[in-house]
Amino acid sequence: MFPGAMDYRISKRAASLSPSLTLAITAKAKELRAAGEDVIGLGAGEPDFDTPDHIKAAAVQALADGFTKYTPAAGTPELRAAVARKFERENNLQYDPQQIIVSCGGKHSCYNVILATCEEGDEVVIPAPYWLSYPEMVTLAGATPVIVETTDATEFKLTPDQLRAAITDRTRLFIFNSPSNPTGSVYTPDEVRALGDVCVEKGVLIMSDEIYEKLLYGDAVFQSVAACSPEHQAHTIIVHGLAKAYSMTGWRIGFTAAPLPIAKAISAIQSHSTSNPTSFAQSGAVQALDGPQDHIAEWMTEFSKRRAFAHEQLNAMPGITCVNAQGAFYLFPNISSTGMKSAEFCERLLSEAKVAAVPGVAFGSDDYLRISYATSMGNLEKALERLREFVQKVESEK
Repeated sequence: MFPGAMDYRISKRAASLSPSLTLAITAKAKELRAAGEDVIGLGAGEPDFDTPDHIKAAAVQALADGFTKYTPAAGTPELRAAVARKFERENNLQYDPQQIIVSCGGKHSCYNVILATCEEGDEVVIPAPYWLSYPEMVTLAGATPVIVETTDATEFKLTPDQLRAAITDRTRLFIFNSPSNPTGSVYTPDEVRALGDVCVEKGVLIMSDEIYEKLLYGDAVFQSVAACSPEHQAHTIIVHGLAKAYSMTGWRIGFTAAPLPIAKAISAIQSHSTSNPTSFAQSGAVQALDGPQDHIAEWMTEFSKRRAFAHEQLNAMPGITCVNAQGAFYLFPNISSTGMKSAEFCERLLSEAKVAAVPGVAFGSDDYLRISYATSMGNLEKALERLREFVQKVESEK
């Protein structure tokens, strides 16, 4: 059969996905750089620090020792045990290593959880702004995302009443992310418990994305919903990983802690999709969890300086307001007063000011944009000055 006669029909599952605005902005930025333009990126979802040396050394040693073969699909026993120790030591949570599944990054962990728990006809409650892949993963699983909007007026926090109102007899899962990407919001322990109480009451599972757990500012306190009570833990599936707190984005190591039946289902899915995470990366991951943690305080000191600077600068700009982040390394300024929606704003910002940011519409909130301060202070100063000049120009056009 000739190629012209081939049926290149795309599955409904694949066709249902929305194009990534993040990738579109990134591609345009790369195009401008290739043309010799001085483009500054504020879209990075990864720390600009290097992976700590003791973690790299463990991976290098594993390579030297020939640890380059398949491991169990759910991860090495050593790493699963190290993850269980982390939860006991840092979160007062007891998990058997069999309840821990190591995956190829935090994103992979999220997708595995949704595939293992959701099917056609199910609904998944997702507060907006949300990490842009959550709804797409739910759609790929055949379930329906139910988006509940929040705004900067409440620091982008969902209330128990909003959650209760969104739950129906078809609700299977509530996706919860604190500290948040893209807003940097952190729920207080009381707020976490209150949302968990609703899910316990309604018999709804919680997927708690805790990957930014260690990146906190000021008096912000992290609370895992699973640690609120045994009942909360029984309703909670934790997804986590090493990308953010250890600058290991390229290592692709995430992990899940779940009730045993769900953990077994995730392990079965993974055994037929990706199989095991990279062998020697898992050796580095054991060192990340069990080794020195001194780098985190050093990184947070630098992130704190950048956050304070960016927050002050943004709020001094015409047409922009911005609540401060309590965690992660993002700010989510409100641009509604400029008269533009986020995609147009970011396209013009890139074309006219050579600054790349991510439109808020990608996160379900079109009156905002996401700015990452996981870049050098020099780049941040230059980019924010360009942004200031851009919004002044926009104001003059009104």
